[in-house]
Amino acid sequence: MPRHRGFLASFHYVTLVGGHVLAQALFLMLLLGTSYEAIGEWGWRLAFLLGGVGALVVLWMRRTMDESMSPEALQSVKKGATTGSGSMAELFSSYWKELLACFLVTMGGTVAFYAYSINGPNIVKATFSDSSPITGSVISLTALIVLMVLQPARGYISDRVGRRSLLVFFGVGGVLFTWILFFVLPGVTNGFLSFAILTLGFIILTGYTSINAVVKAVMFPTHIRALGVGVGYAIANSCFGGTAPLFYAAARSSGHVLLFVIYVTTLIGASLLVYLFLLRNHGANWLDAPEEMRRRRDSKEHRTFPMGV
Repeated sequence: MPRHRGFLASFHYVTLVGGHVLAQALFLMLLLGTSYEAIGEWGWRLAFLLGGVGALVVLWMRRTMDESMSPEALQSVKKGATTGSGSMAELFSSYWKELLACFLVTMGGTVAFYAYSINGPNIVKATFSDSSPITGSVISLTALIVLMVLQPARGYISDRVGRRSLLVFFGVGGVLFTWILFFVLPGVTNGFLSFAILTLGFIILTGYTSINAVVKAVMFPTHIRALGVGVGYAIANSCFGGTAPLFYAAARSSGHVLLFVIYVTTLIGASLLVYLFLLRNHGANWLDAPEEMRRRRDSKEHRTFPMGV
């Protein structure tokens, strides 16, 4: 369903943000039902318990899912008839440009996702921790619900206006807004204004989160798509995404928040250049025209990376 590709792919981040929402909801319920002391003694273990149960459910679901490859293709792989298909050697030798593009597209988006969706709510909760911790938790939870609900809406918009447009919106917004999130939001004590700033940051963030999966999927042919997207995504997340909350905590404790803001803004700006000059909305891609893409690869034509809309 090419015309609905952005909408359908947006549910990837619905599940990711949904984890944040469940965590915030659990924290709010603990605040309403028990004390800070109880949360510190045993309440924090509930999140790990729920996560463990969820992991077992996902494991069961994955084991019962059908593979997208045909039985013939699976049998061919088992017999070794496709020894070069989907290998790391092929990825780095034949698709290194696509891998690099995947990494660069992810770089700014993942650092923004962690910086905004983790640090943003934590800033709000810290601001209201003394005066009204429940207010801070409600603001964070409500804003995260908005972030989750916006994913399909933005994916739908991308199917109409083009995915590059949303990525550019995110890049420009992220470059301009990050300093507001980390320098203005911590000093805001009005609940409505705090919610508005946090939600505006999340609206900007959806320009990346809602469509990034399909943007990277169209860069690779089927036989190496999972490996190419997985490696590019994992490296970028390991380097820039998962480390963002740790870097912010270190920057705040040492009084160098400005350096962290410069770091995040620079990475978003670098990805913005990729969105502007390396991606385009229309043209042949590996999902819609694999034969044309093979011809271009074999002829070594210079190309940008079309996204099929």
